[in-house]
Amino acid sequence: MNNVALKANSGNKIANRKVVSDTLLGLANVNKDILVLTSDSRGSASMVPFAEELPDQLVEVGIAEQNLVGIAAGLAASGKKPFVASPACFLSMRSIEQIKVDVAYSRTNVKLIGISGGVSYGALGMSHHSVQDLAVTRAIPGLHVMMPADRHETKKMIEALIDYDTPVYLRIGRNPVEDSYLNDDYHFEIGKAVTMKEGNDITIIATGETVRVALDTAEALQNDGVSCRVLNMHTIKPLDEAAIIKAAKETGRIITMEEHSIYGGLGAAVSEVVSQNQPVPMKIIGIPDEPAITGKTPEVFNHYGISAANVSRIAKQMIGN
Repeated sequence: MNNVALKANSGNKIANRKVVSDTLLGLANVNKDILVLTSDSRGSASMVPFAEELPDQLVEVGIAEQNLVGIAAGLAASGKKPFVASPACFLSMRSIEQIKVDVAYSRTNVKLIGISGGVSYGALGMSHHSVQDLAVTRAIPGLHVMMPADRHETKKMIEALIDYDTPVYLRIGRNPVEDSYLNDDYHFEIGKAVTMKEGNDITIIATGETVRVALDTAEALQNDGVSCRVLNMHTIKPLDEAAIIKAAKETGRIITMEEHSIYGGLGAAVSEVVSQNQPVPMKIIGIPDEPAITGKTPEVFNHYGISAANVSRIAKQMIGN
């Protein structure tokens, strides 16, 4: 098992978006081909320090997400390493044609960072929530899709993407999240799920901020005598099919959790693999087919049952306890 934080008491005050900025700043000081592009979003992306220290390596496009992606594609075609930082709700919807054509189809090495994804914009509601982005982006040929669990994985993911010669959509939240890892001293590989906890009775597959919820659920189940495996599927595309099939064979039941619509995201991707290779009972937990309620992330999670209490109850029902 990896270096996992088994208790949600880290007191982390560092948001993943700040980790992205800090990591890119350190790397861009060494590699001048690394550029950051923003859409009047340097503040919300925590890119102000980057802009102040490396003003010649930050391109401010303004509120023009389609141009943002097109310019990034042109810079990539010129040999640069552009990282686009823009709110996920706009980046994945307003500029989806440019992502499909200018980035994915044209095979330009652009890294698209959707900030404040999921429901982390809280009270701003459906216009600012981004719970369809995984479904849209993972359907685009040539575009890889990722979502880190915490600050440690965010750092590792950004470092791995510098020399990863494939277009990527990476989604992060807005606020600090509890750690899922004790530190960043663990093996990270794009496209390979991380086994956060071993188990034999049931598997929970989670991504992004729901990984912490999955770990808390597994701990609660362990206290009730249930052995629960937890997989962190940080890469939704390319998906680690081998880990999914192995979990289905060895545990016989799978629950998926995501800060996304129950349609087209992680749960759908896992279902596609399970149904065609190793059919087992499955439950997809996420945002139902409705405009998500407004509120802070924990409030929205609890409302839709993305909680240790609810998921452990479902797990025990599936097992027959």
